[in-house]
Amino acid sequence: MSSHREAPEISKDPVADGTDVYAFRNPNRPDNVVLIANFLPLQQPNGGPNFYEFGDDVLYEIKVSNRNDNKPAVTYEFKFTTEVKGESFLYNTGPIESVGSENWNRPQFYSVTRVKNGRRRVLAERLPTPPVNVGTRSTGDYAALAEEATHTRRGRRFFAGQRADAFHVDLGSIFDLGALRPFNENHLVPLANMDGINSVQSYNVHSIALEVPIKELTRDGSTPTNPAARKSVIGVWATASRRRARTWNPQTGSYEGTGPWVQVSRLANPLFNEVIVPMGEKDRWNAVAPSQDAPFRKYVQTPELAGLLPVLYPDVFPNLEAYDKPRADLDAILLTGIPSGVVPGFQNYTGPNPADLLRLNVAIPPKVQGDEGYSNFGVVGGDLSGFPNGRRIDDEVVAIELRAVAGVTIPLVDPSFTPDGAAGQLTDGTENTNADLLDDFPFLGLPGGGYQTVPGTTTAEPTNPDGGQGTAARR
Repeated sequence: MSSHREAPEISKDPVADGTDVYAFRNPNRPDNVVLIANFLPLQQPNGGPNFYEFGDDVLYEIKVSNRNDNKPAVTYEFKFTTEVKGESFLYNTGPIESVGSENWNRPQFYSVTRVKNGRRRVLAERLPTPPVNVGTRSTGDYAALAEEATHTRRGRRFFAGQRADAFHVDLGSIFDLGALRPFNENHLVPLANMDGINSVQSYNVHSIALEVPIKELTRDGSTPTNPAARKSVIGVWATASRRRARTWNPQTGSYEGTGPWVQVSRLANPLFNEVIVPMGEKDRWNAVAPSQDAPFRKYVQTPELAGLLPVLYPDVFPNLEAYDKPRADLDAILLTGIPSGVVPGFQNYTGPNPADLLRLNVAIPPKVQGDEGYSNFGVVGGDLSGFPNGRRIDDEVVAIELRAVAGVTIPLVDPSFTPDGAAGQLTDGTENTNADLLDDFPFLGLPGGGYQTVPGTTTAEPTNPDGGQGTAARR
């Protein structure tokens, strides 16, 4: 998946496990950028009595590089505090009709601090999160609760709380010897062709979302309009950190951290650590900064999956099997950005030093479904406002990256190569059967409710008197 449980150690620490990062211009306010980082993967909505929440002992950060040095120039820090009320074993003792409800026994609050060029500024304090979507009786009008927990401070917007996971992928097939159900008959161990199955359907995540003016993120404080200018490109990634030491305090019945913060998780491009970095290196990758990614470059230039495809699908990828040059196309897409002259009218280049960053050219106008030229295949589909130019929530990143690994992007840097016919058709066969996206911030759909959930199905449907899901519309 994008990065759900992608490394051995972080899979044991879900509250610090980053799953997806998104960065895109807000089509409703084009002078603003939306940055989203998801954590706590694969949440079953009916997870009581101890429902999911952010970690009070985790430092969550969204970082932005704007000087072509792959280092953070702007960092947004999110710290959470949980309060426990009353003596009940229950998460709530009645309907939660507002984020300040006395019936909610475990409210959570957070602060946001911006660190820009070494200067710290607290942007907001004690912002309430919404409760999780317990169910029809407990959180009946969940859309209203989520709206109440969407905060505006001096032109910036913040949201932190439970949302529906928007990623879709067929995990059950992909990790069963690299199978893609639509191409089952061509596999080394053949089965009948069939549609993919969305393994993430009905699961929730916890999201941190912020919307800020573009000029807050650029090196010179401007809102660039020239896509060819280097200052128009920013690099984005998210991290989670814990204190270096942690001890159990029997008096409080909780762990207490001491010492400096140590990074335990990071994420930028989807699927990077998931399918590029080998298992023995995954934990180390999670612990280092993007500016230290040089040792991982060899895995991008000779990806294991590109070597497996001709083996798993005999006679389907002969051109890919014969290609023995380093993958300069993947190196550009994932580690340096795409230089000017490769894709007409586009670049998101940040320099020759390798770093896994989600690179966004903020001078390229946003597009949404229904706009002329829109494609959820992003740049590969001729839409320069989509992945790998940042990442929109509905970009088809699994199919895009499968096709890129299979060779469809090699001709961008090596015109002598002809992709195999199947390369441009690769897909895991899934559709976005998750909850509908919202038309505006924080864009991710409403989380599935515990009472309403039937495992394996989506639950966030339009408002009805009994369902309490709220209004949602796919962009």
